[in-house]
Amino acid sequence: MTTPPTASPAPQTHKPQTMAERILSRRGNGTFYAGMLAVVEVDQVMVVDSIAQSFIERMERDLESVPKYPERVSIVIDHVAPASTVSVAQAQKEAREYAAKTGVRLFDVGRGICHQVLMEEGLARPGWIVLGSDSHSTTYGAVAAFGSGMGATDIALAAASGKTWLRVPESVKVTLTGELTAGVGAKDVALEMIARLGADGATYQSVEIHAGDRFTRGERMTLANLCVEAGAKAGLVVPGGEILTMYDVPEWVYPQEGATYVRELDIDLTALRPRMSAPSEVDNVHDVAELRGLKVDQVFIGTCTNGRLEDLHAAADVLRGQRVDPTTRLLVIPASSEVMEAAMADGTLLTLIQAGAVLGTPGCGPCMGRHQGVLAPGEVCVSTSNRNFIGRMGDKDAKIYLASPAVAAATAIKGRIALPEDIGAQ
Repeated sequence: MTTPPTASPAPQTHKPQTMAERILSRRGNGTFYAGMLAVVEVDQVMVVDSIAQSFIERMERDLESVPKYPERVSIVIDHVAPASTVSVAQAQKEAREYAAKTGVRLFDVGRGICHQVLMEEGLARPGWIVLGSDSHSTTYGAVAAFGSGMGATDIALAAASGKTWLRVPESVKVTLTGELTAGVGAKDVALEMIARLGADGATYQSVEIHAGDRFTRGERMTLANLCVEAGAKAGLVVPGGEILTMYDVPEWVYPQEGATYVRELDIDLTALRPRMSAPSEVDNVHDVAELRGLKVDQVFIGTCTNGRLEDLHAAADVLRGQRVDPTTRLLVIPASSEVMEAAMADGTLLTLIQAGAVLGTPGCGPCMGRHQGVLAPGEVCVSTSNRNFIGRMGDKDAKIYLASPAVAAATAIKGRIALPEDIGAQ
């Protein structure tokens, strides 16, 4: 098995550290700063179904190894769930067999999207290192875990050794000021942040978001999730508000006064209006009002960005007593079985169905263009997901616009891009 390199020696004098530097230092039992090589303990390794075969091959053929700590490895079947083809079914069968053989956790079809599931299961916690074979593993930064996406080989090495090594990223500081106005939410903040940073504006950097006590855990997941769309290695939200009531947050995850940042960005929430990302780059962001009236074939509410209960509530508040336009399809896919059960218990699902929504199995759905609602040539979709690249949700000639659940719901009713205020809802 490949031997991890030796970490960079600790400097002789200590200086203030960012969140990323402090967490990596703690998990690596050293003092690390941006640019140094860190070898760190890994608290959780997450493998999704679309990469599981490659992961298993690396473990068994290349490394001739098994997970050092099976309890720190989770396999989640979510990207194409349930299976859409025989080959996909075979790959998922192999993942189940591997989990049974090695003792790693398996979250099967219907449990939900990997990031949502790990958060619900307590497998991402403040100060932890969580590596995932999905690029949006930055989501774990919502609870001050250093979450990062890696390929099958790096994921396998982390599972086999219990450690990983990486260059400590530089940090970008994003400070949120003011308060959101009615109709504006975390998705709008995240899109504005990506627009300001640019699609490659935080490449291999840690985006450190200072949000005060604002935002729920779910909203913080939206913020951290989108950080990778600026190229970030990690997205870390400074703990506050609801997070402090849900977790024991150690002092050493907080950034220190005087820490060094390569860039600082301030966003005035009070001035923010509903935002929408237009094809075919996430940082191509506009006020929704500028795009109002564009005909839409499909609306998709779900994904690891906006498939949580509060997102379904936001959509239901707009859709209640309304009907989806007959020329537009509305797909709603809860992020997890827990979300679906809660939405069933409080009547949210009934509201969505009565409005004309079609429900899907908890999971990723059509987000990556492989399952449950892919787009035909020339179709236009408004999605609450995180990517609108060419061919992302189906045909290369389809167009994807990214928006909040409230804007997506209003668009479904109108059959054209719309704001909730266009139908008298806030």
